[in-house]
Amino acid sequence: MTQQVAIVGAGLMGSGIAQVTAVAGLPVVLTDVTEVALNRGKDGIEKSLAKFVSKDKLAESDAQAALERITLSTDLGAAAEADIVIEAVFESLDVKHGIFTTLDGLCKDGAVLASNTSAIPISQLAAATRRPESVVGTHFFSPVPMMALCELVRGYKTSDDTLARARAFAEQIGKTCIVVNRDVAGFVTTRLIAALANEAVRLLETGVATAEDIDTACKLGFGHAMGPLATLDLTGIDIMRNATTNIYNDTRDGKFAPPELLSRMVVAGDLGRKTGQGFYSY
Repeated sequence: MTQQVAIVGAGLMGSGIAQVTAVAGLPVVLTDVTEVALNRGKDGIEKSLAKFVSKDKLAESDAQAALERITLSTDLGAAAEADIVIEAVFESLDVKHGIFTTLDGLCKDGAVLASNTSAIPISQLAAATRRPESVVGTHFFSPVPMMALCELVRGYKTSDDTLARARAFAEQIGKTCIVVNRDVAGFVTTRLIAALANEAVRLLETGVATAEDIDTACKLGFGHAMGPLATLDLTGIDIMRNATTNIYNDTRDGKFAPPELLSRMVVAGDLGRKTGQGFYSY
């Protein structure tokens, strides 16, 4: 029987997860609180699929079929019958906590309740439900249609069955998985990139080197496809600031404390590519 999938949050990550799910042949409900957000997400999916078609990586008929598998709804209740529900909203514990409490009351018994959080411990989200064994982290990477990795995060009470079902889903939609067996804040990937990115920002703000040279050093010296400052611009300066703040609040490890420059950029609205200005201009 075909699994039913629901995505909560039609932003860049949520719409990306919806896209790869639909391309893999699964029906998906994409929910958000406003029609504007849903239409923005749908437009992003259509443009992304069109790029794949133009590069002969996807047939036009397959792109159209994928779009037809996506249902949009402003009613979170549309997730009630889903087998897999993935929360992909703003990186705020309070917001996510509220969504998981609501999903716990809405979703059918046996549903996997997953979060795309990049830094918040899964056990904290599971505590908002009466079924912590069914809660798991499914951390995808941006842009979801291009990035092959999915970081699966086991909460303190996540069951083996829930983890196995999350892995089967991620692999079905074309992702390679790693498993985080203890859900420390930031897991594996966000802790690594946060430490590197914070140090890159500090090198920039203290005048040690330019943004271009810092990124070039990482690309040519370490073989990175993209430098850490360009990565921050792509991810969103605010997203990374929130993620590294969450890790710092949990660990009190100074290497995760957001640099002053990062905070100033968020206040100024220089959030990276989505605003046209970050460490680089777009």
